Amino acid sequence: MQIIENQTFDEERALYGSSDVTVRHCSFDGAADGESALKECSNIAAENCLFNLRYPFWHDRCLKISDSKMTENCRAALWYSEHIEIANTLMHGIKALRECGDVHIRNCDIDSPEFGWSVRGIRMENTTATSEYFMMRSEDLAFEGVTFTGKYSFQYIKNATFENCVFDTKDAFWHGENITVKNSTIKGEYLAWYSNGLTLENCTIIGTQPFCYCKNLRLVNCKMIDADLCFEKSEVQATITTPVLSIKNPRAGVIRVPSVGEIIRDDPSSCGGVFISGGAPQCAQCRCHEVTSHRAIA
Repeated sequence: MQIIENQTFDEERALYGSSDVTVRHCSFDGAADGESALKECSNIAAENCLFNLRYPFWHDRCLKISDSKMTENCRAALWYSEHIEIANTLMHGIKALRECGDVHIRNCDIDSPEFGWSVRGIRMENTTATSEYFMMRSEDLAFEGVTFTGKYSFQYIKNATFENCVFDTKDAFWHGENITVKNSTIKGEYLAWYSNGLTLENCTIIGTQPFCYCKNLRLVNCKMIDADLCFEKSEVQATITTPVLSIKNPRAGVIRVPSVGEIIRDDPSSCGGVFISGGAPQCAQCRCHEVTSHRAIA
Protein backbone atom coordinates (compact mmCIF):
# COMPACT_ATOMS: atom_id res chain seq x y z
CA MET A 1 0.00 0.00 0.00
CA GLN A 2 1.29 3.45 -0.90
CA ILE A 3 1.82 5.85 2.02
CA ILE A 4 1.49 9.61 1.61
CA GLU A 5 2.65 11.58 4.64
CA ASN A 6 3.00 15.17 5.84
CA GLN A 7 1.68 16.85 2.70
CA THR A 8 -0.86 19.58 1.95
CA PHE A 9 -3.32 19.34 -0.92
CA ASP A 10 -5.56 22.18 -2.10
CA GLU A 11 -6.06 21.45 -5.80
CA GLU A 12 -9.22 20.03 -7.42
CA ARG A 13 -9.46 16.23 -7.23
CA ALA A 14 -6.00 16.01 -5.70
CA LEU A 15 -5.96 12.21 -5.31
CA TYR A 16 -8.85 11.32 -7.58
CA GLY A 17 -9.26 7.65 -8.40
CA SER A 18 -6.55 6.43 -6.03
CA SER A 19 -6.54 2.93 -4.60
CA ASP A 20 -4.59 1.15 -1.87
CA VAL A 21 -3.33 4.38 -0.31
CA THR A 22 -2.76 5.47 3.30
CA VAL A 23 -2.84 9.24 3.77
CA ARG A 24 -1.19 10.17 7.06
CA HIS A 25 -0.71 13.54 8.78
CA CYS A 26 -1.89 15.39 5.67
CA SER A 27 -3.96 18.57 5.25
CA PHE A 28 -6.59 19.13 2.59
CA ASP A 29 -6.65 22.91 2.74
CA GLY A 30 -5.31 25.94 0.93
CA ALA A 31 -5.81 28.87 -1.40
CA ALA A 32 -6.75 26.83 -4.48
CA ASP A 33 -9.89 25.71 -2.58
CA GLY A 34 -10.18 22.51 -4.60
CA GLU A 35 -13.03 20.04 -4.20
CA SER A 36 -13.36 16.25 -4.27
CA ALA A 37 -9.85 15.35 -3.13
CA LEU A 38 -10.45 11.61 -2.79
CA LYS A 39 -13.36 11.01 -5.13
CA GLU A 40 -13.86 7.62 -6.83
CA CYS A 41 -11.24 5.94 -4.62
CA SER A 42 -10.96 2.48 -3.07
CA ASN A 43 -9.08 0.96 -0.15
CA ILE A 44 -8.16 4.30 1.39
CA ALA A 45 -6.99 4.97 4.95
CA ALA A 46 -6.87 8.54 6.25
CA GLU A 47 -5.02 8.93 9.57
CA ASN A 48 -4.50 12.13 11.57
CA CYS A 49 -5.62 14.30 8.68
CA LEU A 50 -7.29 17.70 8.38
CA PHE A 51 -10.12 18.13 5.89
CA ASN A 52 -11.04 21.78 5.34
CA LEU A 53 -12.33 21.54 1.75
CA ARG A 54 -15.61 20.33 0.24
CA TYR A 55 -16.73 16.86 -0.86
CA PRO A 56 -13.58 14.84 -0.07
CA PHE A 57 -15.08 11.32 -0.09
CA TRP A 58 -17.64 10.73 -2.85
CA HIS A 59 -18.23 7.38 -4.59
CA ASP A 60 -15.56 5.63 -2.50
CA ARG A 61 -15.31 2.01 -1.41
CA CYS A 62 -13.49 0.53 1.58
CA LEU A 63 -12.61 3.69 3.45
CA LYS A 64 -11.08 4.06 6.92
CA ILE A 65 -10.80 7.46 8.62
CA SER A 66 -9.23 7.78 12.07
CA ASP A 67 -8.01 10.51 14.43
CA SER A 68 -8.91 13.19 11.92
CA LYS A 69 -10.87 16.44 11.68
CA MET A 70 -13.49 17.55 9.19
CA THR A 71 -14.11 21.27 9.73
CA GLU A 72 -17.32 23.20 9.06
CA ASN A 73 -15.87 24.03 5.63
CA CYS A 74 -15.74 20.32 4.82
CA ARG A 75 -19.27 20.24 3.45
CA ALA A 76 -20.95 17.04 2.32
CA ALA A 77 -17.89 14.97 3.18
CA LEU A 78 -19.10 11.42 2.52
CA TRP A 79 -21.72 10.75 -0.15
CA TYR A 80 -22.52 7.66 -2.22
CA SER A 81 -19.80 5.54 -0.58
CA GLU A 82 -19.70 2.03 0.91
CA HIS A 83 -17.82 0.06 3.56
CA ILE A 84 -16.77 2.97 5.74
CA GLU A 85 -15.12 2.99 9.17
CA ILE A 86 -14.71 6.28 11.05
CA ALA A 87 -13.10 6.45 14.50
CA ASN A 88 -11.96 9.20 16.87
CA THR A 89 -12.82 11.87 14.35
CA LEU A 90 -14.54 15.28 14.36
CA MET A 91 -17.25 15.53 11.70
CA HIS A 92 -18.28 19.19 11.74
CA GLY A 93 -19.40 19.95 8.18
CA ILE A 94 -23.03 20.17 7.08
CA LYS A 95 -24.55 17.07 5.44
CA ALA A 96 -21.48 15.02 6.33
CA LEU A 97 -22.95 11.60 5.49
CA ARG A 98 -25.56 10.78 2.85
CA GLU A 99 -26.68 7.81 0.76
CA CYS A 100 -23.88 5.58 1.99
CA GLY A 101 -23.91 1.89 2.94
CA ASP A 102 -22.22 -0.28 5.56
CA VAL A 103 -20.97 2.47 7.86
CA HIS A 104 -19.35 2.08 11.29
CA ILE A 105 -18.79 5.21 13.41
CA ARG A 106 -17.24 5.06 16.88
CA ASN A 107 -15.85 7.54 19.39
CA CYS A 108 -16.61 10.48 17.14
CA ASP A 109 -17.95 14.01 17.59
CA ILE A 110 -20.59 14.99 15.03
CA ASP A 111 -21.84 18.54 14.54
CA SER A 112 -23.58 18.38 11.20
CA PRO A 113 -27.08 19.50 10.17
CA GLU A 114 -28.86 16.98 7.91
CA PHE A 115 -26.44 14.22 8.85
CA GLY A 116 -26.96 10.65 7.73
CA TRP A 117 -29.80 10.84 5.22
CA SER A 118 -30.72 7.66 3.33
CA VAL A 119 -27.94 5.54 4.79
CA ARG A 120 -28.26 1.76 4.48
CA GLY A 121 -26.68 -0.09 7.39
CA ILE A 122 -24.97 2.03 10.05
CA ARG A 123 -23.49 1.21 13.44
CA MET A 124 -22.70 4.10 15.78
CA GLU A 125 -21.02 3.65 19.16
CA ASN A 126 -19.89 5.97 21.97
CA THR A 127 -20.44 9.08 19.87
CA THR A 128 -21.89 12.54 20.47
CA ALA A 129 -23.96 14.20 17.77
CA THR A 130 -25.61 17.57 17.22
CA SER A 131 -27.84 17.86 14.18
CA GLU A 132 -31.20 18.63 12.64
CA TYR A 133 -33.09 16.01 10.64
CA PHE A 134 -30.53 13.48 11.87
CA MET A 135 -30.51 10.11 10.04
CA MET A 136 -33.67 10.82 8.05
CA ARG A 137 -34.92 7.95 5.85
CA SER A 138 -32.09 5.63 6.85
CA GLU A 139 -32.45 1.88 7.34
CA ASP A 140 -30.79 -0.82 9.45
CA LEU A 141 -29.37 1.30 12.27
CA ALA A 142 -27.66 -0.01 15.43
CA PHE A 143 -26.72 2.69 17.95
CA GLU A 144 -25.15 2.17 21.37
CA GLY A 145 -23.89 4.77 23.80
CA VAL A 146 -24.86 7.69 21.55
CA THR A 147 -25.68 11.14 22.95
CA PHE A 148 -27.71 13.30 20.58
CA THR A 149 -28.87 16.92 20.77
CA GLY A 150 -30.99 18.56 18.08
CA LYS A 151 -34.33 18.52 16.29
CA TYR A 152 -36.41 16.24 14.07
CA SER A 153 -34.23 13.17 14.51
CA PHE A 154 -34.76 9.69 13.04
CA GLN A 155 -37.72 10.58 10.84
CA TYR A 156 -38.88 7.82 8.46
CA ILE A 157 -36.17 5.37 9.61
CA LYS A 158 -36.69 1.62 9.38
CA ASN A 159 -35.25 -1.36 11.26
CA ALA A 160 -33.31 0.28 14.07
CA THR A 161 -32.03 -0.57 17.56
CA PHE A 162 -30.84 1.91 20.19
CA GLU A 163 -29.26 0.95 23.52
CA ASN A 164 -27.90 3.08 26.36
CA CYS A 165 -28.47 6.30 24.45
CA VAL A 166 -29.46 9.82 25.52
CA PHE A 167 -31.49 11.91 23.07
CA ASP A 168 -32.51 15.54 23.66
CA THR A 169 -34.57 16.11 20.60
CA LYS A 170 -37.89 17.08 19.08
CA ASP A 171 -40.19 15.07 16.87
CA ALA A 172 -37.98 11.97 17.10
CA PHE A 173 -38.99 8.76 15.27
CA TRP A 174 -41.86 10.29 13.26
CA HIS A 175 -43.13 7.76 10.71
CA GLY A 176 -40.44 5.31 11.87
CA GLU A 177 -40.95 1.56 11.44
CA ASN A 178 -39.64 -1.45 13.40
CA ILE A 179 -37.62 0.39 16.06
CA THR A 180 -36.45 -0.90 19.45
CA VAL A 181 -35.05 1.40 22.15
CA LYS A 182 -33.60 -0.03 25.38
CA ASN A 183 -32.21 1.50 28.56
CA SER A 184 -32.23 5.00 27.10
CA THR A 185 -33.46 8.51 27.89
CA ILE A 186 -35.46 10.46 25.32
CA LYS A 187 -36.37 14.07 25.98
CA GLY A 188 -38.48 16.05 23.54
CA GLU A 189 -41.86 17.15 22.30
CA TYR A 190 -44.26 15.09 20.19
CA LEU A 191 -42.17 11.94 20.23
CA ALA A 192 -42.76 9.18 17.69
CA TRP A 193 -45.99 10.36 16.09
CA TYR A 194 -47.19 8.14 13.22
CA SER A 195 -44.65 5.41 14.03
CA ASN A 196 -45.36 1.72 13.46
CA GLY A 197 -43.69 -1.03 15.48
CA LEU A 198 -41.87 1.08 18.07
CA THR A 199 -40.84 -0.72 21.28
CA LEU A 200 -39.26 0.99 24.29
CA GLU A 201 -37.90 -1.06 27.20
CA ASN A 202 -36.64 0.38 30.50
CA CYS A 203 -36.55 3.88 29.06
CA THR A 204 -37.22 7.36 30.43
CA ILE A 205 -39.45 9.55 28.27
CA ILE A 206 -39.61 13.28 29.03
CA GLY A 207 -41.86 15.84 27.35
CA THR A 208 -45.29 16.81 26.14
CA GLN A 209 -47.67 14.87 23.87
CA PRO A 210 -45.67 11.73 23.19
CA PHE A 211 -46.77 8.72 21.14
CA CYS A 212 -49.77 9.96 19.19
CA TYR A 213 -51.19 8.26 16.07
CA CYS A 214 -48.93 5.23 16.60
CA LYS A 215 -49.50 1.63 15.55
CA ASN A 216 -48.04 -1.42 17.32
CA LEU A 217 -46.54 0.71 20.08
CA ARG A 218 -45.06 -1.07 23.14
CA LEU A 219 -43.64 0.44 26.32
CA VAL A 220 -42.15 -1.98 28.85
CA ASN A 221 -41.27 -0.71 32.35
CA CYS A 222 -40.78 2.87 31.19
CA LYS A 223 -40.80 6.14 33.11
CA MET A 224 -42.74 9.11 31.76
CA ILE A 225 -41.90 12.56 33.10
CA ASP A 226 -43.76 15.82 32.29
CA ALA A 227 -45.80 13.77 29.84
CA ASP A 228 -49.29 15.03 29.06
CA LEU A 229 -51.87 14.28 26.37
CA CYS A 230 -50.17 10.94 25.78
CA PHE A 231 -51.17 8.17 23.35
CA GLU A 232 -53.85 10.04 21.39
CA LYS A 233 -55.32 7.80 18.68
CA SER A 234 -52.59 5.19 19.23
CA GLU A 235 -52.67 1.40 19.36
CA VAL A 236 -50.57 0.71 22.44
CA GLN A 237 -49.52 -1.84 25.04
CA ALA A 238 -47.76 0.03 27.86
CA THR A 239 -46.53 -0.56 31.38
CA ILE A 240 -45.55 2.78 32.90
CA THR A 241 -43.76 2.94 36.27
CA THR A 242 -44.33 6.64 37.07
CA PRO A 243 -47.41 8.88 37.31
CA VAL A 244 -48.56 10.43 34.04
CA LEU A 245 -50.03 13.92 33.77
CA SER A 246 -52.75 13.02 31.26
CA ILE A 247 -53.77 10.38 28.74
CA LYS A 248 -55.99 11.29 25.81
CA ASN A 249 -58.13 9.03 23.63
CA PRO A 250 -55.97 5.92 23.13
CA ARG A 251 -57.45 4.10 20.16
CA ALA A 252 -56.77 0.52 21.25
CA GLY A 253 -54.72 -1.61 23.64
CA VAL A 254 -53.95 -1.44 27.35
CA ILE A 255 -52.04 1.17 29.35
CA ARG A 256 -51.02 0.32 32.92
CA VAL A 257 -49.89 3.22 35.08
CA PRO A 258 -49.56 3.83 38.85
CA SER A 259 -51.60 7.04 38.60
CA VAL A 260 -52.77 9.57 36.06
CA GLY A 261 -53.77 13.16 36.60
CA GLU A 262 -56.45 13.15 33.90
CA ILE A 263 -57.94 10.71 31.42
CA ILE A 264 -59.56 12.53 28.53
CA ARG A 265 -62.27 10.74 26.56
CA ASP A 266 -63.92 12.94 23.99
CA ASP A 267 -63.57 10.66 20.94
CA PRO A 268 -66.09 7.82 20.47
CA SER A 269 -63.44 5.71 18.68
CA SER A 270 -61.20 5.69 21.75
CA CYS A 271 -61.30 2.07 22.98
CA GLY A 272 -57.92 1.69 24.69
CA GLY A 273 -58.00 0.64 28.33
CA VAL A 274 -56.30 2.63 31.07
CA PHE A 275 -55.66 0.63 34.24
CA ILE A 276 -54.51 2.19 37.48
CA SER A 277 -52.29 -0.27 39.32
CA GLY A 278 -53.05 -1.11 42.93
CA GLY A 279 -56.43 0.58 43.17
CA ALA A 280 -59.61 1.83 41.57
CA PRO A 281 -59.59 3.94 38.42
CA GLN A 282 -59.51 7.71 38.87
CA CYS A 283 -62.95 8.31 37.40
CA ALA A 284 -63.46 11.58 39.22
CA GLN A 285 -60.72 13.18 37.15
CA CYS A 286 -61.87 11.90 33.76
CA ARG A 287 -63.75 13.94 31.18
CA CYS A 288 -65.72 10.97 29.90
CA HIS A 289 -68.85 12.73 28.64
CA GLU A 290 -71.17 10.32 26.82
CA VAL A 291 -68.58 7.78 25.66
CA THR A 292 -67.94 5.86 28.91
CA SER A 293 -68.96 2.62 27.23
CA HIS A 294 -65.73 2.73 25.25
CA ARG A 295 -63.51 2.73 28.34
CA ALA A 296 -62.19 -0.58 29.63
CA ILE A 297 -61.28 1.21 32.85
CA ALA A 298 -61.13 4.98 33.19
